[in-house]
Amino acid sequence: MFPEPTAPAADRAEVFLRYLDYYRETLLDRVASLPEADRDRSRLPSGWTPLELLKHLRWVELRWLEWGFQGRAVAQPWGDRRDDRWHVAPGETLATLGEELRRQGETSRAIVTAAPLDAAGAPGPRWDGANPPTLERILFHLLQEYARHAGHLDIVAELAGGDRGE
Repeated sequence: MFPEPTAPAADRAEVFLRYLDYYRETLLDRVASLPEADRDRSRLPSGWTPLELLKHLRWVELRWLEWGFQGRAVAQPWGDRRDDRWHVAPGETLATLGEELRRQGETSRAIVTAAPLDAAGAPGPRWDGANPPTLERILFHLLQEYARHAGHLDIVAELAGGDRGE
């Protein structure tokens, strides 16, 4: 359910988390509404597929929160890419990618609830020498990325005859 602005929230972090949860589930539902053949094929000149988009968003959360904010060592922070484009390996399905995205969401929630929004990220390779942003700025970036990609997926779903957003 959409996180209505009038619904009380404990704090700003909870507002961010509710929206992230909403968009994560909306994208999963939208991909599930597509005919199975349309989940791993592209209808766009850019060539991305709905399953690639789901995998990408899981890695986006990992890059920004674990590799970036926490400064954790991540062996392959660009694990959603191959040959400079999004990639889904054989055997990766809506079920496996959805499980990974939801699990990443749980990790993201734990990271966000453990730190104040004004905490700066750890210095590290994610930032290419720039000062790390605060957790609040990272969350704002994640929300805009999810919202933008939800719109992209709405267009693909409409072209494929699946459910689309508002």
